[in-house]
Amino acid sequence: MKLTDLLSRLHYGNINVSEDPEIESIEMDSRKAGKGSLFICIKGYTVDGHHFAEQAVDQGAAAVIAERELDLPVPVIIVPDTSRAMAVFADAFYGQPTQKLHLIGVTGTNGKTTTSHLIDMVLQSAGKKTGMIGTMYIKIGDETLEVRNTTPESLTLQKTFKKMGDSGVTHAVMEVSSHALHMGRVHGCDYDVAVFTNLTQDHLDYHGTMDAYKQAKGLLFSQLGNTFNHHRPKYAVLNQDDPAAQDYKSMTAAHILTYGIDQQADIMASNIVMTASGTEFLLQTPFGSRKMKLKLIGKFSVYNVLAAIAASLATGIELETAAEALEKAAGVRGRFELVDAGQPFAVIVDYAHTPDSLENVLTTTQSFSSGRTFVVVGCGGDRDKTKRPIMAQIAVKYAEEPIFTSDNPRSEDAMDILADMEEGVQGAYYHSIANREQAIYFAIANARPGDVVLIAGKGHETYQQIGDHVYDFDDREVALKAISSLKIGKSAALADKED
Repeated sequence: MKLTDLLSRLHYGNINVSEDPEIESIEMDSRKAGKGSLFICIKGYTVDGHHFAEQAVDQGAAAVIAERELDLPVPVIIVPDTSRAMAVFADAFYGQPTQKLHLIGVTGTNGKTTTSHLIDMVLQSAGKKTGMIGTMYIKIGDETLEVRNTTPESLTLQKTFKKMGDSGVTHAVMEVSSHALHMGRVHGCDYDVAVFTNLTQDHLDYHGTMDAYKQAKGLLFSQLGNTFNHHRPKYAVLNQDDPAAQDYKSMTAAHILTYGIDQQADIMASNIVMTASGTEFLLQTPFGSRKMKLKLIGKFSVYNVLAAIAASLATGIELETAAEALEKAAGVRGRFELVDAGQPFAVIVDYAHTPDSLENVLTTTQSFSSGRTFVVVGCGGDRDKTKRPIMAQIAVKYAEEPIFTSDNPRSEDAMDILADMEEGVQGAYYHSIANREQAIYFAIANARPGDVVLIAGKGHETYQQIGDHVYDFDDREVALKAISSLKIGKSAALADKED
C-alpha cells in the first residue's frame, strides 16, 4: 500500500509528501522496523517513540508518523494524536479484517476471561472456527500465542484479526479492558455483540473515580454504532442485575438482550442449587426453557453461563447447542481451579483480585465447606491502593484463617502493601506472611480434613514481579509442592514411629 493511500484515510486535509514509498509494514517498535516500514511514534507511560524514530529510519523505515517535527531523511507526517492515527492505519493496512469476522467483545470487572472462553466453547460446538484474544493468550484456531495486555494495541489487534481471517476463522471473541477502551486501542474494531459482565471497584489508580471507570466500559456499547442493519444486527448483552446496565442501555442504539438472576431479564436462572461438584438451575429464555446441570461452581459461574448463552443467542446459535456445550464446560485455568493431589481438604486457585471477585469466591466456598476456610490473598503493587483495606476486610469476614501476602508488588515494598491491607482490619485475627510461597505452605500445612484453602489473586499467572525482576511463580505448582511436602512429612513421621 502506498503511503499516500494510508494518509488519505486521515481526513486532516491535504497532506503533502515529497515521496510516496510503498509501505511494507507498520511498526510502533523501532526494533521491528525494516525496509519499507511506516514507523509510528507512540508516547507511552515510560517510553516515547519519538526518541527511537532515528533508529527506525536507520533500519529502513520509509516514513514516520509523529506528533512533532523530527529531523529525518524520510517523510515525517505530523498528526495531533499518533495513537488514533495508528488505529486508522492498522485497520486500512490489514484490509478492515473485523468487518469480515463475527466479533464479540466482553467487558466488565470480573468474569471476562471465563465468559469469553465459554462463548468460544459454544461457537466451536456449533462448528465455527474461532479466534480469541484475552488475558491468558491469543488463540487462532488451534494455535495459541502469548499476549502482554488483556487487550493489545490497535496495531497488534488488526494484525491478529487479519491472521485470523487468513486462517479461516469466522468468529472471534475478545476481552475488552477499560484501559483499552479509554486509550482507543479498539478503534476500528467492528463488534457484532458487546457483553457486559459486571462493574465493581478496580483500576481506580487509572480512572480516578467509579463513574469514570463506568463511562470507560460504556464506550464498548456506544461504539456499536447508531444504525440498524437487518443483515448484520448489533447486540448489547447486559447483566440486568448490575445497576450499570441501565446506563449502558441509554448509551447504545444496538438491540438489547439482558440476563440475570434477581431482576427480570430476557435470559434468567432460577431454582439454583449449588454443591461441591457443580451447579443446577432452571434456564428461561425467549427461545425456551430447560434445566441446566453445570460442572462449574458458584453464583458467579451462573452469571458467566447466562452471559455466554445470551451472546450465543445473539450470534444465532441454537439454544440447545449452547446449553449442551456449557454443560460440558469444566472451567478455565486459574478460575476457581481445584488443585487435587489426594489431600483431605480442598485447595482452590482463583484469579480473584478485586473486592467483589474475592467475596464471590469466598461465599461460594462456604456453600460446600464443612470446615474452616483459609484464604491466601495479597494486592498488586502500583495499582489501586484504595481496595487494599477492603480486600483485607473481606478476607477477615469470610475466612477463619486469613493470610495476607504479596501479589506482584512491582516497584512497591511488599511490607508497605501489607500495611495498607492491615489498616482495614485493625484488631482482627489474621496472619501476614510477605513471602507468597511461605504463605501457601503455611495454609496447606495447617489445613485439616474438610477445610478449604483458597489461593487468590494470581490465577493463571506463572510469574511474580518483584521490583524490576520477574520470577517464575505458579500458585498451582507451589500448592502441589506444599501438599507433597505435607505427605512426605507425614510419611517420615510414620516411619520414625514404626522404627
